[in-house]
Amino acid sequence: MAHPLLAPGFTTRPWWWEAAEPPQRDASLPDHAPIAIVGGGYAGLSAALTLQRLGRQAVVLDAERIGWGASSRNGGMVSGGLKVAGTGLEKSFGKDQARAITGAAAASFPFIEETIAREGIDCDYVRCGRYAAAWSRGHYDAMARRAEGLAEITGLPVTMLPKERQREALGSDHYHGGMLVAATGSLHPGKYARGLAAAAERAGARLVDGVRVQGIREQGSGFRVATDKGELRADAVLVTTNGYSLDQRGTALPWLARRLVPLNSYIIATEELGEDVIERLFPGRRMVADSKRVLNYFRPSPDGKRVLWGGRASFRAATAEDTAPALHAYMTACFPELKDTRITHAWTGHVAFTFDHLPHIGVERGIHYAAGCQGSGVAMATWLGHNVALKLAGAANARFALDGLPFPTRPFYSGNPNWVLPFIGEWYKLRDRIDRLAA
Repeated sequence: MAHPLLAPGFTTRPWWWEAAEPPQRDASLPDHAPIAIVGGGYAGLSAALTLQRLGRQAVVLDAERIGWGASSRNGGMVSGGLKVAGTGLEKSFGKDQARAITGAAAASFPFIEETIAREGIDCDYVRCGRYAAAWSRGHYDAMARRAEGLAEITGLPVTMLPKERQREALGSDHYHGGMLVAATGSLHPGKYARGLAAAAERAGARLVDGVRVQGIREQGSGFRVATDKGELRADAVLVTTNGYSLDQRGTALPWLARRLVPLNSYIIATEELGEDVIERLFPGRRMVADSKRVLNYFRPSPDGKRVLWGGRASFRAATAEDTAPALHAYMTACFPELKDTRITHAWTGHVAFTFDHLPHIGVERGIHYAAGCQGSGVAMATWLGHNVALKLAGAANARFALDGLPFPTRPFYSGNPNWVLPFIGEWYKLRDRIDRLAA
């Protein structure tokens, strides 16, 4: 029997796919690629586009469809490396290098805006700003201490809103005030993935669906790329598999998989609501994310008719349908007026975290890689792909601050965190409860 919160016609396809499902493409594997890119998401497509602009031929391989993974499943929130700015970099790298890293991360935001404009990508992009909602008074105070630095890094305003002014940004009293960050936008991720792929194809890149890479080995001055469709010779290889790096059916670069922690992120879409409801819940149509360890992120749909609500609904293996009621409960804790609103879509996808909480590009045994966007990859993955392409082509004018940093793993870690995630999840939930009670 269907859950009463699930609307008739409920589906576990991403809502984004209603307008921009990833299309099927040629699945024939060429014998040779000057540059083979493994992973057809934002990073791989952005790299292919840049390489083609530099006159270097790229072939993008994806095990599913181009753009099928997180690139057409995420929340469509476009931030300028804000997570990187909050990772205590000075302690690890010193003041100058920390400043270079935060600057490099922040540059992802103007870069994606320039890419969308230059390539004419129709993806409902709006520079709308973000409201970071404070889960506790302590979280609000921590945000306030960071506000001036974030404004300096992004070059755009950052404003603190105490709880008594919260409804200027959010139609809820659920949080303890928060921070308005101007350097944030919103887009339709499915349309963006499709538009970025089309731009790469126009520039001459070859995009190949349904080819699962199972290993890469050096051969002479190049590489042999083993796939489930045969072998490909490549002069150079770039791996951009991110949250989908480890797979029993074929792992392109196990070294990289050991340095990434893949997590499922879950999202629901509500049935259509009145425009007045959306305006009341989201004044200014901003993106919203809270400061919990087990965070929630939410927004109005680009057409202004639905609420899209995402979060870490489960740290165990769970389907999108199983977790939909939990996300609905989180949503109605914030917006009680939506308690009878039903869910039309629920879906999930993988995000990738790193042990040092930083994105990385680099080279391992001659194989280039770009990965680790910490769940905020729309702008960052696009930017990493561009920069690793410049490096690969020998066209970088200066060293990129996220290139070649120490890339830690943990002893005996294979890339599969599932055995420990439930314990971490419960610990995070407990910490969130303690923080809330302390407020």
